Amino acid sequence: MKTEIKSLKNLPDENGYYGKFGGSFIPPQLVEPLKEIEREYLKAKNDPEFQKEYADLLKNYVGRPSPLYFAKNITEKLGGAKVYLKREDLNHTGAHKINHCLGEVLLAKRMGKKKVLAETGAGQHGVALATAAALLGLECEIHMGSIDIEKQQPNVIRMKLLGAKVVEVNTGGKCLKDAVDSAFATFIEEYKTTFFAIGSVVGPHPYPMIVRDFQSIVGKEAKKQILEQEKRLPDYIIGCVGGGSNAIGLFNEFLDDEVSLIGVEPAGRGSGIGEHAATITYGTEGVIHGMKTIVLQDEKGEPNSVHSIASGLDYPGVGPIHAYLKAIGRVEYTYASDDETIKAFLELSKVEGIIPALESAHAVAYALKLASTLSKDKIIIVNLSGRGDKDIDYVASLLKI
Repeated sequence: MKTEIKSLKNLPDENGYYGKFGGSFIPPQLVEPLKEIEREYLKAKNDPEFQKEYADLLKNYVGRPSPLYFAKNITEKLGGAKVYLKREDLNHTGAHKINHCLGEVLLAKRMGKKKVLAETGAGQHGVALATAAALLGLECEIHMGSIDIEKQQPNVIRMKLLGAKVVEVNTGGKCLKDAVDSAFATFIEEYKTTFFAIGSVVGPHPYPMIVRDFQSIVGKEAKKQILEQEKRLPDYIIGCVGGGSNAIGLFNEFLDDEVSLIGVEPAGRGSGIGEHAATITYGTEGVIHGMKTIVLQDEKGEPNSVHSIASGLDYPGVGPIHAYLKAIGRVEYTYASDDETIKAFLELSKVEGIIPALESAHAVAYALKLASTLSKDKIIIVNLSGRGDKDIDYVASLLKI
């Protein structure tokens, strides 16, 4: 019998399910290794010394709390709702990814593992994991699709400088989904000495829970900050959604509050197969990478090819947490196209002096549209999940700058 969940923040149930989504669909040889990870994580979660070390790193190494910045210029230009930006781009390594990477590497070290292994799309997770591994003295191996390697060269160089081994993946679509496949294959062979540090709220249980918990610091800070600055909760909270770690990191603290939560998917360049990566918008129920969730798939259940201008969002699945929140109507999921994303990227750069990651620019794009339709007494918080240093060469080539 499953445990009754009164608060949405208390999910998943003891079997790793968020409603009917989640679970663990894995090869038999990985069942016990993942149970071990769950056991050790739950011990660490309740260990004051582990939490003290983690909190100290967040404060003195990452630079938390990240600011909640009132985007005055954008707000005045739009003439509508107040727009606040949760500045995860100011974290060490330039994105929210460092929040869970430090936690995962601390856990790996606690378990006596010698190496951490992961996939990456935009490279931010890879850089963050390589950073944490360098700091805490573990080996690091990152699998990355060849298309993403070409688009995200600055991050590839950073990973190598940090001492990580970067494995180029040339199978399938040569992007994030294929990097996950490749990393999983390595984990099956090396699980006794290696910790697979998944980069989002995806994969088999307990990974969605672990990453969600480490990322929840974003929402905890944002709630405290907005209450200090505005003396009330926001009306809308917006985050981009690929796998969905940055979005749930901000959403989680507000799940039980009367706040509208909006996830923005990549609509790419059209609604056809291979033209977008808007999984919740166009997908169907299925299993991918060890989890039951919503998947962009064909009639045989094989993942479709996907596209997004943002390498960190071009994934044909989504975290089971998001699939559940969609199913119960707690979060609204919408989308932004490549063109809208580029416009938002440029607008925030020129009006606020902040160059956002292309992933984050999806959330910014929708926020700009929404803010202009609302009255001035409304408040929006956007998760600015990463900075755009990694994207400037790619954007420059698109715009012929």
